Amino acid sequence: MALLERHVGFLEALRGAGLPVSLAEGLDAARALTVLDLVDREALRAAYATTLVKRPTHRGTFDTLFDLWFPAAVGDGVATPPAGERAERPLRTGPLTPDPVAEAMRERLFDLLLDGDEAGMRQLVREAVAAYGRSPASAPRQTWSAYAVGSALDARTLMAGLLREVLAGQDRGGLAERTARRALEDRLAVLQQMITAEVRRRLAEDAGAERVAKVAVRPPLEHLDILRATRNDLAELRRAVHPLARRLATRLAVKHKAGRRGRLDFRRTVRASLSTGGVPVRTFHRPRRPHKPELVVLCDVSDSVASFAHFTLLLAYALREQFTKVRVFAFVDNLDEVTGFFAPGVDVGDAMKRMTSEADIVWVTGRTNYGRAFDLFAEKYPDVVGPKTALLILGDARSNYGQLALPTLAKLVEAARRAHWLNPEPRRDWDTGDSAASTYDRVVPMVECRNLAQLAAFVEELA
Repeated sequence: MALLERHVGFLEALRGAGLPVSLAEGLDAARALTVLDLVDREALRAAYATTLVKRPTHRGTFDTLFDLWFPAAVGDGVATPPAGERAERPLRTGPLTPDPVAEAMRERLFDLLLDGDEAGMRQLVREAVAAYGRSPASAPRQTWSAYAVGSALDARTLMAGLLREVLAGQDRGGLAERTARRALEDRLAVLQQMITAEVRRRLAEDAGAERVAKVAVRPPLEHLDILRATRNDLAELRRAVHPLARRLATRLAVKHKAGRRGRLDFRRTVRASLSTGGVPVRTFHRPRRPHKPELVVLCDVSDSVASFAHFTLLLAYALREQFTKVRVFAFVDNLDEVTGFFAPGVDVGDAMKRMTSEADIVWVTGRTNYGRAFDLFAEKYPDVVGPKTALLILGDARSNYGQLALPTLAKLVEAARRAHWLNPEPRRDWDTGDSAASTYDRVVPMVECRNLAQLAAFVEELA
């Protein structure tokens, strides 16, 4: 692949992964290539990162794609074949069957981990992936496996010996051991990252970088699908919500301040016009009073959308200074007000756990019933929604083929100042199975909201 084709493919992959890369920035990166020594791979990485990466959260995605389009090595990546080719090694038929090649690699790995030699670790990883990473030739479909390499090196079992070497007779269980263990854990994490990156590189050689990027590259945090987030992803999302809320609050305050001018101050305008012969060259206006709506949230907290509800409520409460009042009602097949769980100063994560265990949100089946929830809300809280209210409904519109209560919902929407529905499912999945998305959309505008970027854009418009 020519350098220009590789450059264009790299930019397209960045855009496909959610990184905002403009045409001008792509041209800046191309100009940087003309003054670089292309043999210096880290200088090339730095030039691309400087011209293309805008946020620290995008750097991980950038590095992964850079390694796919500009790999550090080709093939095995070693000058000579690793000691003992695959065909010469005895087959491992059980956990007690020795493998001299693997044992030799483990001995080298022990010394490298002890010294923190990342360059040596990277070379060893290339040899280990070449020797153990590919599936047997007899397999119906040959591929590469990071798990097989990790099993061969079995690095975790080296921890006890490494601690003995590092502590060298010092007392166990104290600060020295905790510090040493933390440092070794970090080195083992780096080793695992090297194995994953090397296996990804070999997969890209066989299947193409474009294909591997679609399945191996993690999207930026703000574009991560909340419903498909892992436990680690959820922790990162939770940490990202409060800074996001602060940025949004600042932008909303500026928007309100710089909004349309208030009503014309006729007296001041006429008085000022006397100095220009009665011509009102300059007009004066009364101070504008920004409208701060009340916010009422109806939130589906069933298992299918629980994580989405968590982060939506987290952001809404972090932005509560932008609203006069915030009231939250949660439901599954029963509905209960849960505003009290979100008192000022309370951690919203803890509040969500309390709400799930203490609120009266499950009636009989525990299966989502939107129609019953809307009817109960209108019956028990008839005066909550009014002309100052922004009504926000959170859920996937899947009512398990139950009633929809469209007339009730229409009355609520008519009474509110504005009403919106956030649906965490992709639009392509609307109206599949028991989804009533389009039916509800005809009553209240429904918006696809699958990630933090879409959620932030919506909240900015809402306030």
